[in-house]
Amino acid sequence: MHDVIVIGAGPAGLSAAIACRESDLNVLVIDEFPKPGGRLLGQLHQEPSGEWWNGVEETRILVDKAEKLNTDIKCGVSVHHIEKADNGYLIHTNIGILETEKLLIATGAAETAAPIPGWTLPGVMSIGAAQVMTNVHRVRVGNKGIVVGVNVLSAAIARELQIAGVELHSMALPVSNPVTKNHADPKIVMEGLVRIAHLAPSAFLRFGSKFAKAAFVRNIAVKFYPPGGVKMWGMPIHIRKAIVRINGTEKVESVTMCNITTDGEVIPGTEKTIEVDFVCIAGGLYPLAELASVIGCPFQYVEELGGHVPIHNERMETPLEGLYVAGNITGIESAKVARAQGALAGYSIAKQDAKVQQAIKDVQATRDAASIQFHPEIDAGRAKIQKAFVEYV
Repeated sequence: MHDVIVIGAGPAGLSAAIACRESDLNVLVIDEFPKPGGRLLGQLHQEPSGEWWNGVEETRILVDKAEKLNTDIKCGVSVHHIEKADNGYLIHTNIGILETEKLLIATGAAETAAPIPGWTLPGVMSIGAAQVMTNVHRVRVGNKGIVVGVNVLSAAIARELQIAGVELHSMALPVSNPVTKNHADPKIVMEGLVRIAHLAPSAFLRFGSKFAKAAFVRNIAVKFYPPGGVKMWGMPIHIRKAIVRINGTEKVESVTMCNITTDGEVIPGTEKTIEVDFVCIAGGLYPLAELASVIGCPFQYVEELGGHVPIHNERMETPLEGLYVAGNITGIESAKVARAQGALAGYSIAKQDAKVQQAIKDVQATRDAASIQFHPEIDAGRAKIQKAFVEYV
């Protein structure tokens, strides 16, 4: 019987385990990946300050701290079911049933699929898969590719691929269909693009960013968006062009790109074939919260947080006694915010009230200092979910 089991060895899970071990709680961290770190392992980017964020190094720092505190970390462990017991939780895994008094779920996020014709061909992958193959496994995903989907995640990972020496033709929108509708709307995409304008030396985007809250300015920017795209790190980003299909017989050979209207409608006769040997599809992220649902934790859909989120308070407690959540399962934010939330959850579990209050401030300070936001109005989203907690309990 453990005092605490943490599901997920990413930045949130490891930080929580460290906080719990500081109070000498019996902690077990489990993760299905062969080694700890989660999404941190694939991250490598330069911040606006000029400093480099190296996820492998950040993982090493967290793991070293955890190991110095004799934290038990088991990787290669998959969880397929959780039961509420009289004195805690029973966690069904591939190594048997584990018992714990307190449970923290820090499973992170998953990628949303954005299907377009030809997306089942070998050589088509999610943008996150390309990141893991490149930065974690050191496998070259191809010689020349294109990114379908323009958002914060795809822009960051596209830069990582460039740094690794992978050639990218450009980034463009997916063709509009019932699933990709928002991702294929130039006006909606522009709203997200101006929020990462400070990452690129583009006067056009900086102008849009300065007036990002004015819808009419965004609409003008979409209308007069350069036909050749706006270059970010030398790579054209198109929001007036869409990939209508991926071509090939046994593997990716090319894509068909066409011009689109300001509403995302295909302009007939503008089709152009671009030869590539891989395609990265970027549909965004959503909270990976199925395990919380299995236990019966209540949820609320909060668009500002990226989807359905387990109801929880600012101490990372859910309405179920002994169940806590931290990281992207609570809403899509950066790894730094996840790390701060993990520490907060750990102190909450350990009932270190003085440290909890400081940790709450640290989470907000980290959020405020974030160079990019995956979703606008994140603070409003957090307020909604905390209000839902109060109403539920």
